Amino acid sequence: MTLIHRATVVNEGETYEGSLLLKGQKIDRVIRGEVPEAVFRQCRRVIDARGLWLLPGIIDDHVHFREPGLTRKGDMFTESRAAVAGGVTSCMEMPNTVPQTTTIEALEQKFERAASQSMVNYSFYL
Repeated sequence: MTLIHRATVVNEGETYEGSLLLKGQKIDRVIRGEVPEAVFRQCRRVIDARGLWLLPGIIDDHVHFREPGLTRKGDMFTESRAAVAGGVTSCMEMPNTVPQTTTIEALEQKFERAASQSMVNYSFYL
């Protein structure tokens, strides 16, 4: 496990000193205040985050990845990379592409493309 320790946590309208415990790539829990010694013993890695901020990822429910048909403006990889740089962890793409994503088949193709190109969690409007 990995512990991000003593960050300034901003969550659900509160700001406090806390730590984030990760199991693999998933958040196990957020710990307010002091971390129990038993938790420290379980951690293979401890990151000192004093002076740093820890915030939840943003969900952007209105994005335009421009695939298929408009990739000269951007594509799933470039737009999701930009999203990550801004703290976005999940996106929901609008269907205004060329051709428009208006069938289950077109939607399945987008999911396949996203699985190999997107740097964020994704979903698509139909």
